[in-house]
Amino acid sequence: MKPDTPDEVRALTAPDGSPELAAAPPPRTRRRYDTGWVGSPQHFAWLELIVRAILILNLADAVLTIFWISSFQAVEANPLLATLAHDHPLAFVAVKLSLVSLGTLLLWRHRKRPSAVVSIFAAFLAYYFLLVYHLEALNPRLLDRVTGWLR
Repeated sequence: MKPDTPDEVRALTAPDGSPELAAAPPPRTRRRYDTGWVGSPQHFAWLELIVRAILILNLADAVLTIFWISSFQAVEANPLLATLAHDHPLAFVAVKLSLVSLGTLLLWRHRKRPSAVVSIFAAFLAYYFLLVYHLEALNPRLLDRVTGWLR
């Protein structure tokens, strides 16, 4: 391929003007998961807030689950934790908090991977809608009984 303009000729010559082709600049080394769309400090600050929200929503879910179970209005849907939730509520809360904390820690350590970011958002949405479900299910009569008991 022959250059057509003097600028193209200059671009194809070495810096000393010899007709040999100039060495190509070294390619930019990219990490395997460096996609350019996630990874700035601002992204990670938002992601950290979302991870913290997941942990808080998980705690609220655990407390509300124990509340529903102790008032005989619900059962634990997770078969792996159902026995623990019904027989040992504090152990259930501890195990639930531990498992979700470990999962979010794993996702946080891989936060530069797009799949981890998507998983963090999916977990947040799942816990958000679960909390909405808990709050919609609150029975005003049951709340009146609880607040009457606290007075």
